[in-house]
Amino acid sequence: MPLFDIFKKKGGNGHRESGAAGEAEQVIAQDQQRKTLDAGLEKTRQGLFSRLSRAVAGHSKVDEEMLDELEEILISADVGVETTVEIIRRIEERVKRDKFMNASELQGILRDEIAGLLQENESRQQEFGIAPRDSEPYVLMVVGVNGVGKTTTIGKLAAQLVRTGKKVYIGAADTFRAAAIDQLQVWADRAGATLVKQQMGSDPASVAFDTLRSAVANDADVVIIDTAGRLHNKVGLMNELTKIRNVMAKVIADAPHEVMLVLDGSTGQNAFEQAKQFTAATSVNSLAITKLDGTAKGGVVIGISERFHVPVRYIGVGEGIDDLQIFDRRQFVDALFA
Repeated sequence: MPLFDIFKKKGGNGHRESGAAGEAEQVIAQDQQRKTLDAGLEKTRQGLFSRLSRAVAGHSKVDEEMLDELEEILISADVGVETTVEIIRRIEERVKRDKFMNASELQGILRDEIAGLLQENESRQQEFGIAPRDSEPYVLMVVGVNGVGKTTTIGKLAAQLVRTGKKVYIGAADTFRAAAIDQLQVWADRAGATLVKQQMGSDPASVAFDTLRSAVANDADVVIIDTAGRLHNKVGLMNELTKIRNVMAKVIADAPHEVMLVLDGSTGQNAFEQAKQFTAATSVNSLAITKLDGTAKGGVVIGISERFHVPVRYIGVGEGIDDLQIFDRRQFVDALFA
């Protein structure tokens, strides 16, 4: 359940058009979102299906040779080895059950199996659902290495939350780079959010503490805490994330309520490695996968979701504020197989 759905506190001061005009506006917005998603996955779709078409050519049925080719195609799309093996296993069981399966049906079969896999993961991920809060702010800590689009993701998310009427505070706890604080200030100003910051070189945990204390005092709805772009193989830096968590818990007992890992989808297998290291080092319970519009490796969304059983909350499919989209597995599969 994305943040917009699980956190509905105090109603905010935003409003929505009512009646037919409001419904029409919503339909237009949803249609635009689908078009943006379709465009964002174009490179992945072209790479996947051009190769899939070549694999089908010359085959009358789904056989072992074709499945070997399909395995290679999925791995090249960065679906991941483990997830690819699981998809192939499912297709093999289906072929065995149905006795004969026409090769021309492979695209539909693949679509069904990917949708089914995401459905199962979605069911397993419900344990990460967070109950609505009635008093204290909802606290989201954002982690990830430099260059993955972490600051941009925070800014876009804050803007979308403010638009729905939420009062948003952002903590600039990446105090190692002056540019990070400056970038967050620009995004906070654009979004209409409040930024809490200190001088460069300050203790990140101190910034987080001050942000939560200020947010509580000013009746904020959502707090987003930025953190430094950790190198995922630096154990000492990972330990600092634990320090930040512990300090926040002194202000709000169960904070942070969500730890979101931001990954660059265009890095393929490197994103898998970052997910592995971060989920081992801290309690990551949601993912945002960015830059899918510039890569043919969109299959990384499927693989990371299935392998780590951590829900993908958001995907980035463009530069605009609205191009950070709530991940919807049905829309994703539809766009991938459009």
